[in-house]
Amino acid sequence: MKLRLAIALTALAALSRLLPHPDNFTPISAMALFGAAYFSQQIRMLSVPFLALFLSDLVLNNVIYRQYYPEFTFITSWWIYVAFGLVMLLGWTLLRQKVTPARLLFASLSASAIFFLVTNFSTWLDSGMYPHTPAGLTACFVAGLPFLKNTILGDLFFSGVMFGAYEWMLGRQRGVVRAKG
Repeated sequence: MKLRLAIALTALAALSRLLPHPDNFTPISAMALFGAAYFSQQIRMLSVPFLALFLSDLVLNNVIYRQYYPEFTFITSWWIYVAFGLVMLLGWTLLRQKVTPARLLFASLSASAIFFLVTNFSTWLDSGMYPHTPAGLTACFVAGLPFLKNTILGDLFFSGVMFGAYEWMLGRQRGVVRAKG
């Protein structure tokens, strides 16, 4: 029951990426935190969330945003996967033993910071939009600030939904089992 529920919630979160949404209001960090917290075997903890991210990226890159990628595109930025892995490590460290609202809030806000830092650093490093100087890096981070609000809101929302739905459904299942017993 727990494994199927965790996989279903991760798949639903990945599918929600395909729906229209404000920029950066996505379930990516929530999927990483959730996978780290609830998949009991390390191979599942790594494979299920990464596979969900990858498959939803394939659809986004090659169907929804096809006009931006003239050829079939597997991955647009490895940096996103690096950030995803770091968020998963954060979730493993903070949430693996015990999920509490305070820990989840801290992990979600920290995940937003990780994605902001990694993706803006990658833009500075790889895009050529900013000079490779401290001033260029600062300009890149400042330019990314308007997107940070939606990143934080999305991380908080999707973490709350995924973790809340999981715990609520498990609680209901325990209640049904006790009522039958």
